[in-house]
Amino acid sequence: RGAYKTIEDDDLKFPLIYGEGKKARVLATIGVTRGLGDHNLKVHDSNIYIKPFLSCCPEVRVYPLAQCEHGADDVLVLGTDGLWDVLSNQEVAEAVTCFLANCDPDDQHRYTMAAQDLIMRARGVLKDRGWRISNDRLGSGDDISVYIIPLMYGNKQN
Repeated sequence: RGAYKTIEDDDLKFPLIYGEGKKARVLATIGVTRGLGDHNLKVHDSNIYIKPFLSCCPEVRVYPLAQCEHGADDVLVLGTDGLWDVLSNQEVAEAVTCFLANCDPDDQHRYTMAAQDLIMRARGVLKDRGWRISNDRLGSGDDISVYIIPLMYGNKQN
């Protein structure tokens, strides 16, 4: 059962998204990911559609994998919000780069181990006040799935 909010003039000023992580709300009304497929969502007791502020169309970027040369440490990190809610792109990139640099390049488990390392970083360690990651920030309380996908297998074949 959802709660309703009446949109006021101040709600239509930037920022349109309030809060961070799981608490982020579009127009302080609906969670960003919860509204992506709701084409007809209106603010309660109004004719204001939320649709102009949310899109059910994903952003798609095409990376020409076969047109580039990649080394064993060039990877794509695919993770659920349990990872991204607590670690930034920069933190993930640095952690994976450091982890892979300390692995034998011929170790076939290096990518799986790097993914496990990211999961542990996002979960954190259990302390007296709950799960904590670096700088005493809260660890993820969400499900965490991570895939580390090596890009070198997309290199041009001669």
